[in-house]
Amino acid sequence: MDITVATQLTNFLAAFVLLTAFGMLVQRRIYGLVTLFAWQGIFLSLNAAIIGFVAEKHHLYISSLLTLGLKVILLPYILHVLIRRLKLHREIEIIGNIPMTMLMGIALVIFSYHLTAPVRELSTLVTRSTLAVALATVMIGLLMMITRKHAVTQIIGFLAMENGLFFAATSATYGMPLVVELGVALDILIAAFIFGIFFFQIRTTFDSLNVEQMARLKEGD
Repeated sequence: MDITVATQLTNFLAAFVLLTAFGMLVQRRIYGLVTLFAWQGIFLSLNAAIIGFVAEKHHLYISSLLTLGLKVILLPYILHVLIRRLKLHREIEIIGNIPMTMLMGIALVIFSYHLTAPVRELSTLVTRSTLAVALATVMIGLLMMITRKHAVTQIIGFLAMENGLFFAATSATYGMPLVVELGVALDILIAAFIFGIFFFQIRTTFDSLNVEQMARLKEGD
C-alpha cells in the first residue's frame, strides 16, 4: 500500500472517529449511544489494521482484532443487556442544551489541533495528522461524562475516552506494546462487569441511576 493512500485512509477513518464522538456527545437515545460507540470501535479497528500493514507492526493486527471483539461486539452486548435489565428510559437527559454542547466540542477540537501542532510538524509518522483527532476524542469523551446525568451514559463516556487514548497511542507511536494492550483490554472487560454489578446495586438502593437524584439524596441526609 502506498504511503499517500495509507495517510488518506487514516485521515478518512479519523474523521469518522471524530464524527462518532460528536454523535455520542449529542445523542439523546441510549441505544443510539451504544450503536455509535460500536461504530467508533469499527473505525479504530480498521485504522489499527491499516497502520499495522503500512508500518509492518504485526502486533497491531492483534490490537485490531481485540478492538473488534471487545469494543464492537462484547462491550455493546454487555451494555445492551444492562439497559434491558435495568429497564432504562430511551431518552437520556443532558446537562445544558445540545447547541452549547456542540460548540464546546468544536472548541475542544480547535484546542487539540493547536496543542498538537508542534508534534505534527516534527513527526514523520503516517499517523501524525490524526493525533489531534485522538486528543479531541479523549476530551469529547470527558465532556460527555460531565454533561450526562445518567450513570450508564457516563460510563459510555469513559469508554469513549479510552477509545481516544487507544487512538492517540496508535497515532503517536504506532501502538503500545502488546502486553500493555492485552492488560488494558482485560481491565476494561473486568471494569464493565464491575460497573454492571454496581448499577444493579445502585438501582436497587436508590431506584434511579440519575446522578443528580443521588446527589440530592445525599444532601438530604
